[in-house]
Amino acid sequence: MNYAVIGTGYWGSNHARVAAELREEGTIENVVLCDIEEERVSELADSYDVSYTTDYTELGDLGVDAATVATPSPSHHEIATELLEDGVNCLVEKPLALTSEEAWDIVDTAEREGRTLGVGHIFRYHPALRELKKRIDRGELGRIKYVNTNRFSFRVPRETAGVLYSLAVHDVDISNYLLDSEPTSIYCNLDCHIRDDIDETATIVMEYENATSVINESWQIPVFGKRRDLTVVGSEQVAYLDYLEDTVVELYDAAVTSRDGELRTRDEGKQVYETERCEPLKVEAEEFLEACQSGGQPAASGEVGARTTELLECCRLSSDEGHVIRFG
Repeated sequence: MNYAVIGTGYWGSNHARVAAELREEGTIENVVLCDIEEERVSELADSYDVSYTTDYTELGDLGVDAATVATPSPSHHEIATELLEDGVNCLVEKPLALTSEEAWDIVDTAEREGRTLGVGHIFRYHPALRELKKRIDRGELGRIKYVNTNRFSFRVPRETAGVLYSLAVHDVDISNYLLDSEPTSIYCNLDCHIRDDIDETATIVMEYENATSVINESWQIPVFGKRRDLTVVGSEQVAYLDYLEDTVVELYDAAVTSRDGELRTRDEGKQVYETERCEPLKVEAEEFLEACQSGGQPAASGEVGARTTELLECCRLSSDEGHVIRFG
């Protein structure tokens, strides 16, 4: 299989490295890098001893079977649909597109052309999160009641995208992934005080049939350094993940119980579990390539990416109009 990486900026260069590693391991045969910045892409291609082009429309003629699209988000729709129509399977970085209309059009194009479409919701491949998902599905935490996510840092907001599409895109999908369902309502508040129309803080509340997910994102909090964590409260146990520790899951044997009409707390301490270390980006690429060959769906499918884009649109609408968005 011949593989391309389109976009060789910060994150695209990581995709290029993974592609080069997969070539060395024999998973793929050839790698082509693509970027409109010829100096940058040629230098990166030389470092991995691979070929390059500055025009993604040439990739089909170059015999490319699958490609990662790691270009700026506004270009995802045009590039992905053209590649899919050219017979190239696509792994598109998150968000799949900036509007649900464009996102679903990419999905429809992939289905019409019989191509595989994956989206870079990389946390679906995070080893600790996958371990937690297994434990939730086995019922170890009991009935899930509450999910809380925090992503905090202190930085100048980006010029092109705020925390909603840069950070919350992960956590909206993670909530659906862990709860294996979609929200019945969303409320969101976005703060844009530094750059016009660029949200630097987002607070999102997603209600599910039997659970609530609260998502906090901000580039304006210097208190914790870089904080990326998740708490999941079940009726039997509580789980905690620090995303910066890829392999560790903490389970707290704690719950509020009722006996003889009296409420009591049960707190038996915590157990720390460590799962096998792996690089989520590489696992993402490997599973995408496997899906291309088998005709199956990767864990982060096109439908997952399009639905997440829909929910982000609802977040924006909720913030703009100042009310809860209800579904169904």
